[in-house]
Amino acid sequence: MPRQAPLVSQYLERISRDAAEKYQDIFQRYVKRRQGVYALYRRDKLYYVGLASNLKSRLRQHLKDHHGQSWDRFSVYFTVGDRHLKELETLILRITGKPRGNENKGKFQDSENLQRTLKRDIKSFQRRELLDLIGQDFKTDLVKISDKKKKGRQPVLAGYIRSALKLRATIRGKTFKARVRRDGSIRFRKRIYNSPSAAGSVACKHACDGWHFWKYERAPGDWVQLNELRK
Repeated sequence: MPRQAPLVSQYLERISRDAAEKYQDIFQRYVKRRQGVYALYRRDKLYYVGLASNLKSRLRQHLKDHHGQSWDRFSVYFTVGDRHLKELETLILRITGKPRGNENKGKFQDSENLQRTLKRDIKSFQRRELLDLIGQDFKTDLVKISDKKKKGRQPVLAGYIRSALKLRATIRGKTFKARVRRDGSIRFRKRIYNSPSAAGSVACKHACDGWHFWKYERAPGDWVQLNELRK
């Protein structure tokens, strides 16, 4: 198995500002044409976190700009490429709670905040727990709630989801896209299907197991087999 390239290839930690100024020529050689994440410290406390595709210019700038007199040590982490630099900076800022020198805590490019989902799941769990504690059959109660919904055959996925989902599948190099609606039905090619197998059979033009045919987007960019919902 080929060795995976590291995120951080080299680093320097807690180097004094005096050393950076006195031996600028040496440090400039280290950071020349390098990219990465850096941190500025004041009296051993994190003051500022930043990223740069040109660390040489950025560190030289911070010796003279409005941050110039606010730090006395620095760390620098050289990354392999700059593809994830911005999100790496955001991750550090959110974990550290926005250091004093940073104006904002950053924003992830394409990710989902699960706080609302967690709140909804906790409420659902507490409701079931309460019904169980006071001696009522919460399953019977849930049936009463479901009876209020429109009559007829319920979509297969209705009992497995709490919000809409994106679906996709690939056959012989061709990608098919569908969407699971909030009620569990599937919209594919402007038609509505009550099961993943029904929608999948239309896509591949023969009977298929939709649970293994489709993948759903569990999180932004994270596609897993639909069957994972049943585990």
